[in-house]
Amino acid sequence: MRILMIEDDKDLCRNIVLALKQSGYETECCHTGSDGLFLAKSQAYDAIILDRMLPEIDGLTVLESLRRQNIPTPVILATALDGLNERVCGLDAGADDYLVKPFAPEELMARIRAVTRRPHRLQASPRLSLSGLSLDPEQRLLEYGNVSLALSKRESALLEFFLRNPRCTLPRSRILSYVWGSHSEVEDGNLDNYIYFLRRRLKAAGAPVKLVTVHGIGYRLEDEGAHNGSKGPL
Repeated sequence: MRILMIEDDKDLCRNIVLALKQSGYETECCHTGSDGLFLAKSQAYDAIILDRMLPEIDGLTVLESLRRQNIPTPVILATALDGLNERVCGLDAGADDYLVKPFAPEELMARIRAVTRRPHRLQASPRLSLSGLSLDPEQRLLEYGNVSLALSKRESALLEFFLRNPRCTLPRSRILSYVWGSHSEVEDGNLDNYIYFLRRRLKAAGAPVKLVTVHGIGYRLEDEGAHNGSKGPL
């Protein structure tokens, strides 16, 4: 089970991560709201422990952004703010649970077990789209117009990541982490191969999008119509 902890208190983060790892959880930690939002959007986690008061982007804004994008990962909001209004605001923003600091690691473990047992109230695999191109991640089905193409697991995960971050330059390391896992030892060449496969799929569907190589960094998914109103070659 993979846990993301977004917490700016580095000592607390280190202690909780150690306790989680001792309990068998694979845990990743970051210390700003912007880093946490990026990780939560770009990788799959079973639960997120989210501090409310964070630098750069506050925890409630992070949470509301995740829910607007239909990311259903259970979120435990951890904060020293224990007033009734604070708890109501946190739960209304989309938190699955609310934990007041200081807390014992054993209580946190119990709450993680509780929220991961609950069925996700949001659609687990929402359909993603750009310029008429759509992807059903659960069925791994790419559709454009009257064309439907079944994708492999890697192709679907790759396209899903790009569709979640359209027009954004995505570093190779982030793409590899999302598609193959953060601890995978996959070679860079595998990514290039799957980019080639996906480009062929997009071309076969006639979709007005293209995967652009950003040399020295990674790749970006662009909708061609936004630039010149024509499909053009991929």
